[in-house]
Amino acid sequence: MDDMLNTQGHVRLGSSAGQPLTRRDGILKVTGAAPYAADARPEGVLHAVTLAAGIARGRVARLNTAAAEAHPGVVKVYTPANTPPLALSPDEKIHPFVWRMEVLQDDRVRYAGQPIAMVVAETLEAATEAARLLAPDYEAEPHRVTLDDAEPFDTETLAFGRPANMTKGDLATARATSARHVTTQVETSAQYHNAMEPHAITAQWVGDRLEIDTPNQAIGLSKQTFAAFLGIAPEQILLRSPFIGGGFGSKAILYGAQLLTILAARDLDRPVKLALRRDQVYGPTGHRAPTRQTLRIDMDDMGRITALDHDTITLTSSFDEFLESASNASHSLYAAPVLRTTHHGRRADVGTPGPMRAPGEAPGSAALEIAMDEAARAAGLDPLDFRLLNHADTDPSSGMSFSSKALRECYAEAAGRFGWAGRPQEPRQMREGRLLKGWGMGTAQFPCPMFQAAAHATLRADGSAVVETSAADMGQGAWTALAQIAADGLGIDIDRVEFRSGHSDLPDAGVAGGSGHTATAGTALFNAGADAVRQLADLATQDPASPLFGAGNAGVTARSGRLWRNDDDRSEAYEDILARAGLDLIRGEGTGAREGEPTHAMFSHGAVFAEVLVDPDLGQVRVSRLIGAFAAGRIINPALARSQLLGGMIWGIGMALQEEALHDIRSGRFVNNDLAGYHVPVTADAPMVEAITVHEDDPFVNALGVKGVGEIGVTGTVGAIGNAVWHATGVRPGRFPIHPETLI
Repeated sequence: MDDMLNTQGHVRLGSSAGQPLTRRDGILKVTGAAPYAADARPEGVLHAVTLAAGIARGRVARLNTAAAEAHPGVVKVYTPANTPPLALSPDEKIHPFVWRMEVLQDDRVRYAGQPIAMVVAETLEAATEAARLLAPDYEAEPHRVTLDDAEPFDTETLAFGRPANMTKGDLATARATSARHVTTQVETSAQYHNAMEPHAITAQWVGDRLEIDTPNQAIGLSKQTFAAFLGIAPEQILLRSPFIGGGFGSKAILYGAQLLTILAARDLDRPVKLALRRDQVYGPTGHRAPTRQTLRIDMDDMGRITALDHDTITLTSSFDEFLESASNASHSLYAAPVLRTTHHGRRADVGTPGPMRAPGEAPGSAALEIAMDEAARAAGLDPLDFRLLNHADTDPSSGMSFSSKALRECYAEAAGRFGWAGRPQEPRQMREGRLLKGWGMGTAQFPCPMFQAAAHATLRADGSAVVETSAADMGQGAWTALAQIAADGLGIDIDRVEFRSGHSDLPDAGVAGGSGHTATAGTALFNAGADAVRQLADLATQDPASPLFGAGNAGVTARSGRLWRNDDDRSEAYEDILARAGLDLIRGEGTGAREGEPTHAMFSHGAVFAEVLVDPDLGQVRVSRLIGAFAAGRIINPALARSQLLGGMIWGIGMALQEEALHDIRSGRFVNNDLAGYHVPVTADAPMVEAITVHEDDPFVNALGVKGVGEIGVTGTVGAIGNAVWHATGVRPGRFPIHPETLI
């Protein structure tokens, strides 16, 4: 209906959006009734276990397949000698969201942890023991697993086709005429997603139709990709993913063991289930690559930035390319009239990296915020005052105006709540008992992408509705937030909306990633509901028996399950309109996408303030307070948004102080590929974390005015903690995570 848009094409949402509704999936999850991929138990299911390579580079010379096949309960052992072929080579890049995979196509070992065989057995225990009995022998070759021993190469593009280098303005002249110069180097470590639910798949062929249960963040795209590699039509595949126990980017890509499981199910004509152990997700399923970043900030004598130069060296695998776009974090945040960002790749014998919560921006902003604090000190300014002085009113890289930017309000809100005004300039000035206390801050920013999505909304004869799209809920609350948007599009109460999602026979909801899922799928759902209401309004306004007769489509408003005339208080219930028309239902269709070239720079913004306590004898760091304020457009569900922001900030604690994947340099194998050795934050690591949302209207980012909150919380937090550690100790962190020994 036309009146559901304001004069700028901005949707006027109803009573559901903006409410902190309880998660619709909450009871299912706390009672254990929510179905996950590894819970699937089709009749006759077999269990698969992969064998991971114990070297980082070389070839498998021998496998004791006879011992494995002789183990009781073993059905088949798959090796490069007998694995069924695919329709396409697993080394083929059929689109930018496909990584080269290991599907036992040869005996080469490209990284430690690579699947080199798969055992299928009647029980998980039998498959596990048989995999151990394979006892591989290797012909090992010299390996490279660190930034220092990796092989350099030049590239023109980064992950997702982003350009590797950008220059704006005359850098040489800016440097020659600037009063102050600060150079900072920061390293970030390799990190792994470690979702609560490890990767899993259950595959079953029903005739020529393939049914898959697997956690997946890009259901429609993955269905197309599976079909291409298997040589079947996409319509022959049903992919179910109603719930994901955490994804963070790793479950948006396919990995070789999924295809192996599907091939085995077809070969054996029985369902096959594979659930990776925690250690087996290190390598084949993506990670955040390490970076070495060098930033140079040039300033005038007042502290205004005259040039910003950000260079990144990062790793990818020996056989594929995914390069972390860390330097791009400097494109659009601070008012630098001269900019240069560069990236350099190095190849190592590791699994191919992939998207991980705030890819590029997380490590890039961590280094940028450390550099900004060093520049503030060189200019003799408070870190907040320095950032305010260099606040960008237009996007420095594109010259565009921002679609909206309430960053100044975020600074003020978070600083006021934190008590920043009392911060001493010099380090080591505050204590809590014998512990050193420090305060630091960081600016948060994340882009606002939109993908493409489709949805259906069906109004039923009783006035209730069912809405459908293949949305993925990986814990962010999509079941609830998207249902709220759909309810407002339909003009009915959310309790009357049945929300169907999570499988590939539904309209494609696009990718649940990049903080763009709510905007994309939500727009499609709202438009589908509005389309159904438009059809309903046509029926009513053209029916002489209706009190709405003659009002015209634009002359009525939908709310509370009724259509209302705009010029008086006459109304009619949906079910009465349908009954008089003799209809059981009306179905609307909608899409969500950003049309045309962007006319504005689109970002969410925020500010994070951190307090740390440091033991001066042990170098142990604790985050005692963390307060962030974020402007992210229209907030659909404040409770869910706060949860996402808190999760991102706590993720920042892990990145700043704990998370680090380590290799044994001698063998190339991981030494901490479990939750005992790879540390992630727990409740005790985050005693006081507060997330504040700042009101922001954005008429340009999309019709809903929705940005994203899933990743921005990481981007300001890491640097804030690093800067607080400097303020406590006087030692400037040059590497994340911060090691205690560097502070003593």
